[in-house]
Amino acid sequence: MKTSRPFSTEAPARKPASTPPRKRARGRRPTAESADLRATLLDAALACFVRKGIAGSSLRDIASEANVTPALVHYYFGDKAQLQQAVVAERLLPVVAQMREPVIQAGEGDVAALVAGFVHGIGGVVERHPWLPTLWVREILCEGGALRDTMIHQVGPMLPKMMAGRFAAAQQAGQLNPDLDPRLLMVSLIGLTMFPMASAPIWRQLFGADDIDFNDLRRHTLVLLDRGLELDHAK
Repeated sequence: MKTSRPFSTEAPARKPASTPPRKRARGRRPTAESADLRATLLDAALACFVRKGIAGSSLRDIASEANVTPALVHYYFGDKAQLQQAVVAERLLPVVAQMREPVIQAGEGDVAALVAGFVHGIGGVVERHPWLPTLWVREILCEGGALRDTMIHQVGPMLPKMMAGRFAAAQQAGQLNPDLDPRLLMVSLIGLTMFPMASAPIWRQLFGADDIDFNDLRRHTLVLLDRGLELDHAK
């Protein structure tokens, strides 16, 4: 019997905020209390962005999520644009770095290890941060998403472009099918991982697949990539 918990794409749980601190004097170090409250505000902003979208989330919404006043959000972040930048820098990009680590550890020229590192890396990250697929669909995939430029200029060089370069090098060394396009191979990998995770509420209900968890999805993806669909045998 499986003991792992089926994955979810829900927003991060709301955290109660601590008592608002007094405005600190210039030059003083931030207290532990102020650091905790700042983290709470970032989590509240992320929860609102996932649930309502970045464009649909106001500072008042975020303040309500964190159980504080809008003035306190202004105190810590100034305006919504600065708050969004902080969420990207302190919540989104560290998660991308976690996905990147297993890929970096894959040996040069070992395409199987590279693919497995990506599949396991993205699966593990989504298991720990279930908000990621929803944010990806809403703010990157959809036209007009607020994080599309972030994907192209910041996330892209960290992971997709780096992996496409590794695939291209392996192809030149004769270790990858010459008929494949290394860039589209990266697109295919994202389609086989992030999309099933983002659409999990639909297909789990459609197929009655509440028993499928992260490990099942990762294993299925790796088998599909490793063995293919065996269309020649079907013919």
